[in-house]
Amino acid sequence: MYLALRDLRFARGRFLLMGAVVALIAVLGVLLSGMSTGLTDSGVSGLRALPATGFAFSADASGELFSRSTVTRAEWERWGTVSGVQAAAPFGDTLAHATVTGGAAPGTQVDLAVFGVVPGSFLDPVPESGRALGAAVADEGGVLVSQQILDDGVRVGDRLGIDRSGVVLTVVGTVGSQSYGHVAVAYAPLSTWQKIHYGLPGDLPAAARDVATAVAVRTGAGFDAAAADRDAGTHWVTKAGSYSASPGYSAESGTMKLISWFLYVISALVVGSFFTVWTVQRKPEIALLKAIGAAERYVVRDALAQAAAVLVLATALGTTVGLAVGRTLMGSAPFSLRAAPVATAALSLVALGLLGALAAVRRITAVDPLTALGADR
Repeated sequence: MYLALRDLRFARGRFLLMGAVVALIAVLGVLLSGMSTGLTDSGVSGLRALPATGFAFSADASGELFSRSTVTRAEWERWGTVSGVQAAAPFGDTLAHATVTGGAAPGTQVDLAVFGVVPGSFLDPVPESGRALGAAVADEGGVLVSQQILDDGVRVGDRLGIDRSGVVLTVVGTVGSQSYGHVAVAYAPLSTWQKIHYGLPGDLPAAARDVATAVAVRTGAGFDAAAADRDAGTHWVTKAGSYSASPGYSAESGTMKLISWFLYVISALVVGSFFTVWTVQRKPEIALLKAIGAAERYVVRDALAQAAAVLVLATALGTTVGLAVGRTLMGSAPFSLRAAPVATAALSLVALGLLGALAAVRRITAVDPLTALGADR
């Protein structure tokens, strides 16, 4: 590291400029990571919070499964008898628009991702505040809402009128911060969800009382998804696999990953280009080292150590700045900082930067020691 440290001190202006570029790339890496995580949370945090292993959709559903699937009572009851299934319950999913008709802020409009669950089933959430869903609440059209809905001015006890259907909901509690398709989640009894889904404010006909979007299933040892699908005539998808059925999830996550990888490729090219130029400028010094007996392995190791020092220090600085900037965005945008994605972004930047530097340092092996003696003049 002697020569590497000496060069860092001697040409500190150049290395500071290079370090600034790497630090800015690290800042962008943290921000992209936070945006990607935030968009994922905004798209599927409601599904992620469900205590289910997976979902059984109707056999003919495809693509955005939650908007195209309809299961019947016979199908969810059949899943309850499948070997290896610990629990199975109907699950409804509908996007709706509502207006506050009674409460502190009448006229306030909110969007809801209404999750229909059977009160008392394993899907029935434990409220963070207020009352739980129950038989009495179901008759009143009670719902548990996410924090985002409270941020819009809605309060526990307010009444929400669903547009075009005439269904009136009463906010009876909260369930934290959950969303689906970038819309805040509201848990409602399945019967209430069926009224919203079919736009029927009064008594439901028998056919409407026997349908749901999917069967939510919690599995255990001995579960055979293929056999269960054959028996029930459904289409099984794991919970993680169902995320792609959330509106816009696949397109958003794919776009963010593509942008991130372009950023890392650019960082490798930038670092590689810098060290290529630096290696060319150091050609006489490298030739002299090799002429006086320095092993090629030593010279290469010294150059890589120099690149590693620049990359690690600059990435650490950029990551710190990125975290500080990211914290100011949380709450005002779909942005979320988590240790694992941020660490992955930082390590990827260092690793790809070293690959770029390694490609440049290969020029050292081609330096002729005779250059130090002026033989190339």
